[in-house]
Amino acid sequence: MKKFAWLLAIPLLLLWSIQAQAFNIYIHQYIEHPSLQNAVDGFRDVLKESGLEVSITEENAQNDTVASQMIVSKIIGAKPDLVLTVGTMTSVNTVNKIKDIPILFTAVTDPVDAQLVASLEKPGANVTGTTDMTPLADQIDLIRQVQPDVKKIGVIFNPGEANSRVQVDLVLKAAQTMGLTIQEAVASDNAGVYSAAQNLVDRVDAIFLPTDNTVISSYESVLQVTTKRNIPVYPAEADSLKKGGTAAISLSYYELGRQTGHMAVKILKGEAKPSDIPVETQDKFDLYVNSDYNEKIGLKVPQAVLDRAKEINADNPSK
Repeated sequence: MKKFAWLLAIPLLLLWSIQAQAFNIYIHQYIEHPSLQNAVDGFRDVLKESGLEVSITEENAQNDTVASQMIVSKIIGAKPDLVLTVGTMTSVNTVNKIKDIPILFTAVTDPVDAQLVASLEKPGANVTGTTDMTPLADQIDLIRQVQPDVKKIGVIFNPGEANSRVQVDLVLKAAQTMGLTIQEAVASDNAGVYSAAQNLVDRVDAIFLPTDNTVISSYESVLQVTTKRNIPVYPAEADSLKKGGTAAISLSYYELGRQTGHMAVKILKGEAKPSDIPVETQDKFDLYVNSDYNEKIGLKVPQAVLDRAKEINADNPSK
């Protein structure tokens, strides 16, 4: 009878040992902007809610590849229980060097193209995570719905970011089917974003900004140029739209971070390995319109678009 009671107690002891264990997590971020920080916040909140004892170290490379590589070296030395990488560039830098620590990525547009995973369904190795791929054809069609006479659309991106090249290629295909012309302007760093916007404003009817970390982190530079010329700007995520811009079809980066956090909990509890967890995305995208900004540039958004949209601006983030 005593032996039987002891056997019954084993699962409770195992559960207690998991809850009592302190896990170390490293968060490696390449650059700062609101969407990426919202993803990190969502991830952190799930870990807090999990009941696990977790110690989190955050490192930000501040858009510096050398600094990112140095952070990877620090992670290798620290040997944490899990690593969260935020964005494609950071994820590639980390995954290429670390093969023996579970890695989760978030806010990566195309993890297969970036060679982070073998496939979305079966990631393989020590890596999985969440993708922020947006419905790019719908994004371009939205511009056409807001501006029925649109002919030329500018796109600003950093060709050094693999996620951006993927998005621009998809935008080009979508625009071709709609009879629209895409004008590309490249910016290899934050300083180049302003110049790229200046290069476009006299040649296009609107500007679309993919989820390019270099461009989005310098979003205000684009607005400085476009607002003066009354050129509508369409970011691919709603967090930037709070600062200005016409409209966006966006997922919730906070919820994306929470999805990634739930993956982390499973891994830390020993319920699954990264190789067993499919890459996740979101199937809910909302339409947002910044009416204050559109009034400022004299753009009248069709009522049919407004009826489907959530209003967003600095004073009223979303409703």
